[in-house]
Amino acid sequence: MDTNLTITEQLVPNEDKFNNDFFKRFNLRHNDAPLQLNDDVSKNYVFPTFYGNASCSIAIFHCDYEAALAMMPSPTMKPVRMTRGRALVIFSCYEYRNVLNVAPYNEIAMTIPVMTDGGMNVPVLSMLLGDKLEKFGYYVFGMPVTSLENRIRGRKIWGLPKNVERLDITHANNVATARASVDGEEPYLELNIPMNGSAQEFDIKSNLYSILEGQRLTSATAFKGKFNITKNMSSLFKKSANTNSASIKIGKGPQADMLRALKIENEAFQFRHCDSMNACFDLAHKKV
Repeated sequence: MDTNLTITEQLVPNEDKFNNDFFKRFNLRHNDAPLQLNDDVSKNYVFPTFYGNASCSIAIFHCDYEAALAMMPSPTMKPVRMTRGRALVIFSCYEYRNVLNVAPYNEIAMTIPVMTDGGMNVPVLSMLLGDKLEKFGYYVFGMPVTSLENRIRGRKIWGLPKNVERLDITHANNVATARASVDGEEPYLELNIPMNGSAQEFDIKSNLYSILEGQRLTSATAFKGKFNITKNMSSLFKKSANTNSASIKIGKGPQADMLRALKIENEAFQFRHCDSMNACFDLAHKKV
């Protein structure tokens, strides 16, 4: 998807797209004040932000624990430990077809599962228990988006490291391919995620961690959908190379250098794909 640098004066009137029972769980409300998007336009969004009929393709890889730890913005956050001195890095690729009062856009959430404030960090077990643990969540270290409006929203409201980039997400031959590139350059990231696998229903609420003006924010995200899952449990016991593969290709440029520093292994731990899910993302409910 090409980048969208247009900021309109009006909210997108698409409330009729969010009649699913999932959205009825949440009470919509305004933030404390409208968001100033530029010198001329401010908008009074409602929250949580709803996402309807979104495609979601997820690739989970092992990476070096110490490299992931070095990326943490606060000593109160530690990567969830995995086997053999490793952590996890997760790439969640979204086609947001319907966004409440906002134009559609693509996004890749680059996250590291973390424990906060001294929470239990037992290799593998903490990840398996995951969202059942109060101090578990996901730290967002990168978040390319195709929309300028959503870059501004993400940075000003949550402190999310959003950058406007070209993100092409295609589905062909049972593979979801996501490519991220900047300024017409060759993609600095390419992911190829199987769309088939064992079907599993997800209905999950998680914490997302970000830093805004020196404070750690905790914000709730929730989603529901049927995912096809491909697991590679053998990767728990053996390391793979930090080179390009059919699953992940890291190119050139500052964004690629950031990813390469994590020493991401080229064999995925797990893939997930959902053709159509519903999700929401709320304002921060905790500041530290």
